[in-house]
Formats: sequence, structure tokens, C-alpha cells
Amino acid sequence: MVSPESLNARLRFGLGLIGIGKPWGYANPEVPDERRARDLLERAWLLGVRYFDTAPSYGISEERLGCFLTSLAAADRAQVEVATKFGEHWDAQRDEPFVDHSYDALRQSLDGSAGRLGRIDALQLHKTTPETLRSDALARAWDYARSLGIVRLGASVSDLESATIAAADPAYSIIQAPYNAGQESFGPALQAASARGMVVAVNRPFGMGRLLYERRGMSKTAAFAFIASQGFTGVILSGTKSPTHLEENWLAFAEATRER
Repeated sequence: MVSPESLNARLRFGLGLIGIGKPWGYANPEVPDERRARDLLERAWLLGVRYFDTAPSYGISEERLGCFLTSLAAADRAQVEVATKFGEHWDAQRDEPFVDHSYDALRQSLDGSAGRLGRIDALQLHKTTPETLRSDALARAWDYARSLGIVRLGASVSDLESATIAAADPAYSIIQAPYNAGQESFGPALQAASARGMVVAVNRPFGMGRLLYERRGMSKTAAFAFIASQGFTGVILSGTKSPTHLEENWLAFAEATRER
């Protein structure tokens, strides 16, 4: 098995946990049951994954991650880095997300995440818009987050203007965006963010599976290597919910990023 110490320290492998909380995925959107979700988290831990990305709008994802974290010994828990978000919320009755960027909603969401997860290492605004990034409500919410001891703040972006704003904001130290060989539009913003020392969290490295399964497809190693070649410092998030696929992705990432 490949150890974390043998990998390129500039770029880490992280596990995105949307799939264990709500229907998600290109080929199989089914939400795993409790046992399979725990199996995924346990396999991730044994492989050496220490970065986990979740959000309130991922259904029961935070709850499941929080339960797993409480099962770890204190010394092991201290090794884990947890990233979550606020701004997009989950309506459990309708089984669907909704967006509310008001200060009260952001604060209540963060309180809920802190209760489920304990220590939060990185907090990102979810479903960003340029207007929200410039709003007083968000500024107050960031102040509240800092009062809870959260120091790594940033944005999970899905539009180019928000990405440009977030990449240039000195208050932000993390930016998350989709980036892969089939979707390079966020490249300039991510390069700018990385150049000033921000953590770049890349999601959808396989384009939700499309890069692997459509047309001729590309290998997982090639998909990771394409992102690694950009020179970002940060983390590539694997969104799988299968322990077997997780291990495949971990090994492919190791091959693509191993220092030679």
C-alpha cells in the first residue's frame, strides 16, 4: 500500500462526502446505507486519507462524518482536517437543498455544523454569487466563524466572477472549484489563488465520471496527472462512495503525484 509520506506533499488527496449524504453520482446516485458509509470512511482512514470535505446541503453527510470522527482516538482525530460549507442548506422534508445567504441562516448553519463535526478546519461559502461575496451579511458571518476559532475561510465557487473575486480576497485562504481535463474554465482563477498562497481544492477531477466513461475515456491516473501538472498547492477531492473505487483512486493519485 502507498503511504501518505511517499506522495508529493504539495498536493494532497481528499475525500468528498456528498455521496454518503444525498443522491449523487453519474453512474450510481444511490445513497449508501449506514454500514457502507462507515466502511468508506474506515477504508479512507486506513489508506491514509486525512482531508474530508462535506456540507450541510449534502443531506446526512455531516452527521455520518461526525459519528465517524467521534469513534477515533483523540490523537487520531487531531490528524484529520475537516472542511465544510455554509450558504446552501438541506430541506429534510423535501429531500432537496436550498440557498439562504442571510446572516441568521449562515450563523445557524455553522452552529449546526459545529455541533455535528466538532472542530472545523476550513469553512467555505457555498453557492457563491458576486453579490453575496460583497455583502455585509457574509462579512458578519465570517466574523462569527472566527469567533469560533475557524481561521481558514474561503469559497466553493461555481461561476467565474465569484472565482475571480474569491481568488483576490486577502481574507480568503481556500478556494474550491471544479477543474479537470474537460472543464478548464476555472484555471486562471485557481492559478491566481495558488500564486498568492491559497489552498486550492479541486472537485470533480473525473467530471463526475464522464471523463472515464464517455467516448474513449481517460485513466484515473491521467485525470489526476492533468490536475497535478497545473502546479496548484492544495487538495484533489475524490467524490466516490465505494471503498473499492476509493482505493483505486488513491492508488491512481499516488501514481500521478509521486515525487520522483
